[in-house]
Amino acid sequence: MEQADLRPVLGARVWRGPDLAEREDDWTYRLSADDIAALDDAVARIAARDMDVLDITREQFPLFGLADVLKGIEGDLQDGLGFKMIRGVPVERYDIREAAIAYFGIGSHLGEAVSQNAAGHALGHVCNLGFDPSLPTARGYQSANKLNFHTDPTDLVGLMCLRKAKSGGLSSIVSSGTVFNEMLELRPDLVKVLSETLYRDRRGEIPEGREPWYRLPVFNFRDGRLTTNYVRSTIEKAQRFDDVPRLTDAQREAFSLIERIATDPSLYLNMDFEPGDIQLLNNHYIMHSRTAYEDYPEPERRRHLMRLWLATEAGPPLADPYYEFMDKTDSGRPNGYLMPGVKLTAPLVVEDGGPGASEQRVANA
Repeated sequence: MEQADLRPVLGARVWRGPDLAEREDDWTYRLSADDIAALDDAVARIAARDMDVLDITREQFPLFGLADVLKGIEGDLQDGLGFKMIRGVPVERYDIREAAIAYFGIGSHLGEAVSQNAAGHALGHVCNLGFDPSLPTARGYQSANKLNFHTDPTDLVGLMCLRKAKSGGLSSIVSSGTVFNEMLELRPDLVKVLSETLYRDRRGEIPEGREPWYRLPVFNFRDGRLTTNYVRSTIEKAQRFDDVPRLTDAQREAFSLIERIATDPSLYLNMDFEPGDIQLLNNHYIMHSRTAYEDYPEPERRRHLMRLWLATEAGPPLADPYYEFMDKTDSGRPNGYLMPGVKLTAPLVVEDGGPGASEQRVANA
């Protein structure tokens, strides 16, 4: 990082959670009766056709006034707070296909759905499959474990709640610009450490011709704009490879500091999901976490969120290392985990999205 970049981040993306907790109207949008009518009509039109959810486009999913609202939300995600909560999708009267149509259709107004895992899932299901995230190819979204503050490797991530957990599963978000500023004030030397190359594990999701690891700093600047990419577990897991440099004491100290700052109650914002909520985050500007949760014993009552990873042409310019990790969409944005010979799918049932046998992701299997 150039010395000139070691200056505080400014703008609406720099915020403190307790301030926003008192201004919920600034970051939530509740669907109106007209919005729901437009959504119901669009869902019914698609549901009546023998059409794959994956094939839904913005043009095939007209939302009229709600489309204008989503355009404004896109602006909020890029140039505002960096996140938004949409409330009131009537999931209680949709079956699973209708819910998927509604969510994918809304997503089509915000970006292009990309693959979230080795199986090519463009529509993901965040549910507990009993996986252990400490294992090399396991992913946290298919466990009930606590997830520490991190980012996802895509422009936007969206989560739509179908069912809540019996207890737990609280979502927390924090401005990565605020975290950067706090770190810059406390330890500018460690900001520099996190602006240098870090090796990360691909967790078995390896594109053709690539190493099982990739290199990407936490803090990246392009055209004077900060973007952040932080997943400590992939950095730690990469240590299993002999050709990856060993982590230094300074790097580990930097990881501990960024996490201590992110978990400061004066910085993060909590939000609980209710059925019909859609949480939208710009991964380049927002880090997110989740508390552990307990499910109901009945399968039909267990926590279930649908997830979208969206690439958007409106996204910020990205530093070159991002594209060592992922290829580009036709519009030049990160293309998700698209593996050789794997086609995008939009499954309507919960599936293991990882590489190889599921047993390798279960402790003591």
